[in-house]
Amino acid sequence: MDTENIRLRWEQEEAAVRQRIEAGGGRAGVSRPEQIAGKTGLEIMQALLRGELPYPPISETLGFYLIEVGDGHAVFQGEPQFKHYNPLGTVHGGWYATLLDSALGCAVQTKLPAGTGYTTAELGLNIVRAASDRTGPLRAIGKVIHSGRQMATAEARIVGPDGKLYAHATTTCFIFDATARAGR
Repeated sequence: MDTENIRLRWEQEEAAVRQRIEAGGGRAGVSRPEQIAGKTGLEIMQALLRGELPYPPISETLGFYLIEVGDGHAVFQGEPQFKHYNPLGTVHGGWYATLLDSALGCAVQTKLPAGTGYTTAELGLNIVRAASDRTGPLRAIGKVIHSGRQMATAEARIVGPDGKLYAHATTTCFIFDATARAGR
């Protein structure tokens, strides 16, 4: 499949996800503890994609959205915009970092049992190609490398529809009992 067809397919997939989220009543916000109680990490992520749980407000701020989740992987799609530029006239490194951190963390989330949470302990990032407000859609594809009882690791890449690599990252996440933190 050529680059233009892939780009068109990606844009259609994002539009379908956004329509499905809106139809499910989706809105920006944070899930309440009772909304996620008893759900595995994968079930939580799937509920986000159906619009049953609020999607994170940062999606609107930075212009990227969850596109796909599965066991041990998560895909986000974003398009850098002029509002994401730094004073030097390039896309701010924080845009890449947040897109990658989202794919990494959500990939880890899909491996967690009910009542368990995670937090990023380490994020290593390499930007290898500049993106701009003319680049078009980019995808961050996160995959779990290891998921244990107390720690997980994952890797992610930002790629364009032409397969070119823009950035890559790794993470280490701490896993914890979320029910104790919620006071249950």
